[in-house]
Amino acid sequence: MDSNGAMVDMLKRRGFVRTPCVEGAFRAVDRAVFVPVPHATDAYEDTPLSIGEGQTISAPSMVAIMLEAADLAPGQRVLEVGTGSGYNACLLAAATGGTVVTIERIPALHKRAEDVVHRLFPSVHVMLGDGTLGEPALAPYDRILVTAAAPAFPSPLIDQLAPQGKILAPVGSPGEAQVLMVGTKLPDGTLQTVRDVWCRFVPLIGRYGFPTGDEGA
Repeated sequence: MDSNGAMVDMLKRRGFVRTPCVEGAFRAVDRAVFVPVPHATDAYEDTPLSIGEGQTISAPSMVAIMLEAADLAPGQRVLEVGTGSGYNACLLAAATGGTVVTIERIPALHKRAEDVVHRLFPSVHVMLGDGTLGEPALAPYDRILVTAAAPAFPSPLIDQLAPQGKILAPVGSPGEAQVLMVGTKLPDGTLQTVRDVWCRFVPLIGRYGFPTGDEGA
């Protein structure tokens, strides 16, 4: 594929992009901006690509699956754990027009993503730190997206989720297939969870993640 529009058309044909909200975000944010030069010719292919530091930018279809499962809407406050390239954070900003907070643990990726994201969406909060702890100062969040494989939903993130808010994370062991889990916070503070698709992500590293490995999105 030779353009961002062609990539989005493909995602629609294959049923990954279903709603106007997600489609509009994909058309507004060019994936090529986030792909390092060595992989520029593959920017619009439906495949994960290396962004350095042992991390990847996820395949567009996987990104679309998560965004559709998140049930995004204008004005939502969103937390993303695992900034990586910054692509997903920009899609979230384009889809919601609300407050978007994204946290990256690797300094080199954080700096690179911050530069790119702020050129496109200056209001996005691009933070460096342990994403499993969230960012309580800006909570509560209507949506929380964890873009790395977790052993379970990190408890601080559940605490920072607004009532009726949704949290999404690939749950499972590193190096194996994981299940994308979607949790909705009920009025009593408990989570109602459903299983979505099988997927494969690098491990979520942090106090409420895995102790060693790599994280990114």
